[in-house]
Amino acid sequence: MLASTYISKMNDSKPRIAKTRDRLIKAAITVMSTEGIIGATTREIARIAGVSEVTLFRHFENKEQLLSAVAEYVTALQLEALANQQEWTQDLRCDLLHYAWLYNNMLEEHEALVRMFIGEAQRHPQEALRVFQQAGLSLREKLVVYLQAGVKRGDVHPDVDLPLAVDLFTGMLLSGMLRRHAAPIPQGYSRDRYIEDCVDLFVRGISPLAANINMQ
Repeated sequence: MLASTYISKMNDSKPRIAKTRDRLIKAAITVMSTEGIIGATTREIARIAGVSEVTLFRHFENKEQLLSAVAEYVTALQLEALANQQEWTQDLRCDLLHYAWLYNNMLEEHEALVRMFIGEAQRHPQEALRVFQQAGLSLREKLVVYLQAGVKRGDVHPDVDLPLAVDLFTGMLLSGMLRRHAAPIPQGYSRDRYIEDCVDLFVRGISPLAANINMQ
């Protein structure tokens, strides 16, 4: 009886633990976006999350561990989308456009955080970038694996340096997002067209079949 009661209480506590952890991660994003990594104190993060600092340290041993959780959180959408690659259409342009929108939406949702990390990189390169670069490697590797399958199908030229190509592709998307938010001046084209043209240019560059691919 006592054992079953204990197990029941443990099971009931799991959703509460997950909810508190989620609040702490979102609070960390909020504080880090405005205060930077160094300026974001665990006390302020706990306050924004509505918990005590002791509670924060029950979930995360230190700020670095919390930073790792933030990195995982902001890349989770893309990682989930890329997890089951057998479900992709295997249409190069269609799949890359889907990825581009996922990536762009993540950047826009966390635009302030992205800018903070870019700024912090100038002052604290190791501290600011190591965790996020590590998280980004998993995301990058999944897209590389997808393109490797494209090489086998004949959709991607075998001479393409795939990690470099992925960095160029995501760099175009990042640059576009930063430019739109930094200077909201009419550019003569819409966000949708920019993203679609990034994909089209990328596909033309990596695919030997680009001339036969239906560019929208």
